[in-house]
Amino acid sequence: MLGAVRTCLRCAAVDDTDDPAWALDREGGENRWLCPDCARAHARDIEARLPPEWWS
Repeated sequence: MLGAVRTCLRCAAVDDTDDPAWALDREGGENRWLCPDCARAHARDIEARLPPEWWS
């Protein structure tokens, strides 16, 4: 990744520091990045939709 600039899909934050906390989502062969804050929010959204049985 070195030298590339990432832009968050959700909030348009920009990162050119190669921060490993950024999350990569691939859809239709396209790379889509989420900044650490949006990645955390997205993970919580996914977890909230899991059925109660998953947590048992």
